[in-house]
Amino acid sequence: MVTKNRTVVKAEPGKQEVLIIREFDAPRELVFKAFVDPELYAQWLGPSRFTMILEKFEPRNGGSWRYIHKDKDGNEFAFHGVYHEVLEPSRLIDTFEFEGLPEKGHVSLETARFEDMPGGKTKLVVQVVFQSVADRDGMLQSGMEEGLSESYDRLEDLLEKILKG
Repeated sequence: MVTKNRTVVKAEPGKQEVLIIREFDAPRELVFKAFVDPELYAQWLGPSRFTMILEKFEPRNGGSWRYIHKDKDGNEFAFHGVYHEVLEPSRLIDTFEFEGLPEKGHVSLETARFEDMPGGKTKLVVQVVFQSVADRDGMLQSGMEEGLSESYDRLEDLLEKILKG
């Protein structure tokens, strides 16, 4: 895997948000499709050392989602959320919750914007707003940046494979 673009994660001290920025060498319609097509989504989301189980996937206004990442030892890590807006091909707004936390209610709100760039490229800008600075910092310390970078590298590879036919 040769990564041409890198994932930038910005987290200002004391703020409840994280900004994630990544450019892809693919048209935004295709990048957006990779976020809403279950067959494509399951191929790139999460670290490659995990198996993805897409249990529920309804990318529409009011739809919900749930997936499980399973490691080689059988440990499972589940996540779920609700889609608030699916505006093809420019925006997705959903909630995100990791089920492995000891107490429930650590929900973040994610807004993904897919921006057209010259040369058939796409800029993805994701704003994640947490309920507290502590929640945000905990997520950052959990390896969020590494996981995102690997996921987006996998997405870049998948998009390149699709474009080459």
